Amino acid sequence: MQLVKQGEPRPRERWRDFINWFNWVIMETELYDYRYPVKGAYVWRPYGVRLRRIVEGFIRQVHDETGHQEVLFPVFIPYEFLAKESEHIRGFEQEVFWVSKGGSGEERLVLRPTSETAMMPMFQLWIKDHTDLPFKVYQIVSVFRAETKATRPMIRLREISMFKEAHTAHADREDAERQVREAVEIYKRIFDFMGVPYLISRRPDWDKFAGAVYTIAFDTVMPDGKTMQIGTVHYLGTNFSRVFEVKYLTPKGTWEYVHTTSYGISERSIAAMIAVHGDDKGLVLPPNVAPIQVVIVPIMYKGTEEAVLREARAVSEELMGAGVRVKVDDRTDKTPGWKYNYWEMMGVPLRIEIGPRDVENKQVILARRDTMEKYAAPREGIADMVKEVLNDINNKLREAAWEFMRSMVRKATDLKTATELISKGGVVMVPWSGDNECGLKIQQLLNADALGVPVDEDPSREIGGLRDLACTDKQANYWLRMAQRY
Repeated sequence: MQLVKQGEPRPRERWRDFINWFNWVIMETELYDYRYPVKGAYVWRPYGVRLRRIVEGFIRQVHDETGHQEVLFPVFIPYEFLAKESEHIRGFEQEVFWVSKGGSGEERLVLRPTSETAMMPMFQLWIKDHTDLPFKVYQIVSVFRAETKATRPMIRLREISMFKEAHTAHADREDAERQVREAVEIYKRIFDFMGVPYLISRRPDWDKFAGAVYTIAFDTVMPDGKTMQIGTVHYLGTNFSRVFEVKYLTPKGTWEYVHTTSYGISERSIAAMIAVHGDDKGLVLPPNVAPIQVVIVPIMYKGTEEAVLREARAVSEELMGAGVRVKVDDRTDKTPGWKYNYWEMMGVPLRIEIGPRDVENKQVILARRDTMEKYAAPREGIADMVKEVLNDINNKLREAAWEFMRSMVRKATDLKTATELISKGGVVMVPWSGDNECGLKIQQLLNADALGVPVDEDPSREIGGLRDLACTDKQANYWLRMAQRY
């Protein structure tokens, strides 16, 4: 790995040049490599895979705790399955990769863009009786989209390699919508764990998932003011179960179609975490997800090496025993100053420095990555102290990210103000009647996308007496979130 030399240009002010900053930081820290010679396909490097595994482990934990069971489906879907649900095929037909045997085209297969049509035929075999419900499964796999827009590392991909999708079946709409609410709570837990702030909105009908009755989406605001979708939850009703004949025997002896839901999250969540916490020095990783939570840098002078290294390793063993992910950087070919810059760039939340005088004074020096504060701490009880500091870093990073996002959400009740605010970035809430044609017209007037109606707050709060931003002859019933987005 090459550290950027002093005076060498590198992306700065990530809020002004976010994409270049993002590309720089994921390459320089060896999280990710975008030089793979296929458009929209990228390589996760070892440091990135370690980070992914921590995030995936928490995703598995919260799904397992809520009664989901992990499955693993094939990557291939027969075209006739994909085409069974008419709205679904219209939404995905232009985004699928075709697979043919030897180029013959005799067997029509697609690489999964998502798995509703892969799972429903198996649900039809597995679900027979009301006692089989609710039925909840999930998988973490690759999905493939024949993306024609400009691809971006981690953000817009042809192979989404960290796609968690859950699929559930229920006896009726009431229970399925209870599951939608549970899915929203699951995603809140995941994003809170990662320190990523979010807006939760019900997507407008023209932007819902293909085949869904409705879609609820999580969005966050990037440093440049654009928003990014980081998770979606869909109530599918009986749209898929009817075409795949997924029925269950009720206690009354009749057969009914199951109601289904699906919800997904991808490596965009990691991209968002990198974006909202990073700074000009590089990564700033919340301790919850950092592959290395603490790095110990021994500061050795001639004749003190043995004592300092012994103390550094003793502290490391104590921290590991307390469940802390720790590394001792005992390289002799790098100066302490070089190591400080390196581990700051890598986003390690806490650095411990130990020199000869620290050994004598029975102390260590702590250096926080988030605030760049540096101070002495007693050697005794160091594990408890470190865990307390790491917890504080998690909380402070989460709070700062939420504060930034809230500052980027504003309201406008007239077109002129809304246009000015959209040009500055962030989310602008405008009055909307709920009429789809009016909503599409608002998008055109503002040259922005509708994120939807707030789910995380009362959508009609303080809306009384306002008119639709585009259709001024109509009473406004909702606030509609508008933004430019990735």
